[in-house]
Amino acid sequence: MVLADRILKFYKSLEITNKIPGGIGVMNPYQDDYAFSLCERFYRKYYSDDKERTLLLGINPGRFGSGTTGISFTDPIKLEKDCEIPNTLIKKAELSADFIYKMIIEYGGAKKFYQHYFISAISPLGFIKAGKNINYYDEPLLQKAVTPFVIQSLDQLASMKMNRDKCFCIGEGKNFIFLQKLNQENKWFKEIIPLSHPRFIMQYKRKAVDHYIMDYLGKLNYSK
Repeated sequence: MVLADRILKFYKSLEITNKIPGGIGVMNPYQDDYAFSLCERFYRKYYSDDKERTLLLGINPGRFGSGTTGISFTDPIKLEKDCEIPNTLIKKAELSADFIYKMIIEYGGAKKFYQHYFISAISPLGFIKAGKNINYYDEPLLQKAVTPFVIQSLDQLASMKMNRDKCFCIGEGKNFIFLQKLNQENKWFKEIIPLSHPRFIMQYKRKAVDHYIMDYLGKLNYSK
């Protein structure tokens, strides 16, 4: 079984069985036939082999990026322009995807980047409250409810053809602290390396985008 098959099977099976606090909705694009067809095209394009990848783990999907496409940090615009996968989704950009694809382009493009890395999230399903994105750690009851789902998901991801020596955490604050704690208990990876979150960079450090791209590439041990 090639890695693409494992990834698609993983995403298709995602389900949070614990009761989620009232007023919070779960985004699951993998239950949408069209979104899943885009996932099939993307993952078969970049992961139809059995080579090891290194994981980058974000927080959880947002409604304009992977909450729509099913592909981490990839909005409909980047999916079509950078990954050359045409789609009929509303072409709305996501800030985090803007940064990630600037970094991927600097790396050498999608084909080269995805040969070495796989991007997912600590919670591979996202959440909405009052029509806006909410992170799994924003409310203690939500974090508690999704923790078993997170552990199960990371168990599955780590058991694929993934680098167990190191993993990158996209988010240096609460996301990193939470992943570090779970990793100490479950021993998925020998080392977790934090990266600044793209949304923080694009909202508050936009003038320093090039600096953060080089920081990413330096930590990924990339050299041209």
